[in-house]
Amino acid sequence: MATTTTETIRCEGRVQQIGDRTILRLPEEASRQLPSRGQVAVTGTLDGHEFDTVVEPDGRRGHWIRIDDAVRDQFGLAAGDTATLELKPAADWPEPEVPQDFRSALDDADDIAEVWTDITPMARWEWVRWINATANPVTRDRRVEVGISKLRSGKRRPCCFDLASCTDPEVSKSGKLIETD
Repeated sequence: MATTTTETIRCEGRVQQIGDRTILRLPEEASRQLPSRGQVAVTGTLDGHEFDTVVEPDGRRGHWIRIDDAVRDQFGLAAGDTATLELKPAADWPEPEVPQDFRSALDDADDIAEVWTDITPMARWEWVRWINATANPVTRDRRVEVGISKLRSGKRRPCCFDLASCTDPEVSKSGKLIETD
């Protein structure tokens, strides 16, 4: 049973390497305190380094955080290391990094600029997540095309995919974070 909190969640997590990605998987107890099994916007610190991000679901009722290369290198983090996290669910979602192919399509579709800026940052995260959820370039191109079409027709969300699944094809298989142990 989940026990959500608006208090700071303190925990230690183990750094993992999946392909070329460095991630930190949240302990089960920390994930249970988050308000959703899906993505959650958080503010926090990783070994004292402040950040704002969106914690990703692992497809197993848990969560993980991507550790970017700069933070990994600054703190000398490697697979198997333990890092201290302090997280607090955030009221405001940070803006997602919109992939270049989708950004170009949005820029070329002047008629939907107002729709894109009118939807919430959380909804924009869902669009980006949906576009990024495939490694197949043909499927991805089709999703960009369909995304523009859906936004044009007034859709504010991409679809009803499982928000608790892990949709990053670089670190997941069948909606679940790849196990490294």
